[in-house]
Amino acid sequence: MKQGSYTHAADNPLGSAPLATLIARFSIPAIISMLIGAAYNVTDQIFIGHVVGMLGNAATNVVFPTVTLTTGLSMLFGIGTAANFSISQGADELDEARKYVHTGLTGVIIAGLVTGILLFLLRFKVVAVCGADPDGMVYDYAVSYLSITTIGLPFHMFSHTASTIIRADGSPNYSMICTVSGAVLNVFLDWLFMFPLGMGLVGAAVATSVSQIFSFLLAILYLPRFKAFDIKIIDMKVSLPHLKRSMSAGIPNFCNHMLMMCTAIVLNNVLSSYGAASIYGPDIPLAVAGIAQKTNMIMVSFAVGLAQGCQPIWGFNLGAKKYDRVKGTYWRAFGAAFTVGVLFFIALQTCPRQIISIFGTGSDLYYEFAEKYLKIYMLLVFFQNIQPVTINYFSATGNHRQGLLVSLSRQGLFLIPLLIILPKFFGINGVLAASPIADTMAFIMSVSMVLLSFRRLQELSPKDQNRKG
Repeated sequence: MKQGSYTHAADNPLGSAPLATLIARFSIPAIISMLIGAAYNVTDQIFIGHVVGMLGNAATNVVFPTVTLTTGLSMLFGIGTAANFSISQGADELDEARKYVHTGLTGVIIAGLVTGILLFLLRFKVVAVCGADPDGMVYDYAVSYLSITTIGLPFHMFSHTASTIIRADGSPNYSMICTVSGAVLNVFLDWLFMFPLGMGLVGAAVATSVSQIFSFLLAILYLPRFKAFDIKIIDMKVSLPHLKRSMSAGIPNFCNHMLMMCTAIVLNNVLSSYGAASIYGPDIPLAVAGIAQKTNMIMVSFAVGLAQGCQPIWGFNLGAKKYDRVKGTYWRAFGAAFTVGVLFFIALQTCPRQIISIFGTGSDLYYEFAEKYLKIYMLLVFFQNIQPVTINYFSATGNHRQGLLVSLSRQGLFLIPLLIILPKFFGINGVLAASPIADTMAFIMSVSMVLLSFRRLQELSPKDQNRKG
């Protein structure tokens, strides 16, 4: 038996330790990882805003959907693998757990290489589709940035997937180190390449790729020390049945990120189009949206980290048929996510100009639109924090269809249609109004579906007790 492993599911503290203690132990490192990951994206934006200016902010906003794409792919493998790994451990099925891990890690390596190569080869078309005018300066900046960052994207995908699995293996602190170390290195390299070396936007891109490779190396170093079982290169192969089940569990998070990517593309295009028809022009809305998106990542990253930390708790206790612990974990996560969302809302509503000024200076029109964007488009941001918690709950408990529906709700069912319809009647103000409406509708759907799920768990409890008797 490996050091740190558990002979039987009954020995695992996931099924017996106080929930508050478990959530803190697993979620705090994940939250720190996600927050620092978001922080280095924000730092990128700050450095670029002060060194390159508004056009640099607009260019990174145009490229950001590619980051969302690769993060979604890594979650497709990582969340699905970790969920099935935890459920298999809870059910004392170690051989199944091993096959899930080998399949997930091998799969993300293949997917990362294919994605990185395709994005590089199609970079000119990708930038145009994401909202940059081929005749404008933003387009040239975006192509230059994407050409370099595609190098690091496969490494980013592997380290993100591996970190999720490492956390499920009972090493949340090491999982945090993988992300935090890369993020800290990225901030230092941003400063080094953009200020002393004067490399501008190219320096920011190089810093991002180098830091992603560093996180990848840290994740690789953990694998020989995996607690549940030995991971050997010779065993690294894809089992199609296990891949299918892992992807089923990871699809809700993947679809959510794909819709986030599609939403960003649609948003960029409508902002550019309707901005050109307004007093703000096409570049100001693009730059502001990029800053707001990176800022919003700080809040959402808390919820995502919280949900990822809860994933092993949900999965293990579902496998062990301890349904009260499954429900208790969700409500504790709900309360924490909602509280942080409200604090974020207060900051956006009371200090919009101060927040936007962190990312550089601009014209009076720039500040006017930025304040309007933060106050209206991000009016009900606290509802957004509930969605990642709910998606991860459904994924971790094997309710893949429900998780998929929740992941489709905000962006796919509500926000994208509203972004297309409302501006036709209200111009660029219609773009701003779309988000709070979508947030409200998605929140209602998420909570309703969770309550229905809890009712089903309540019905299962007496049956399981009878079997034990």
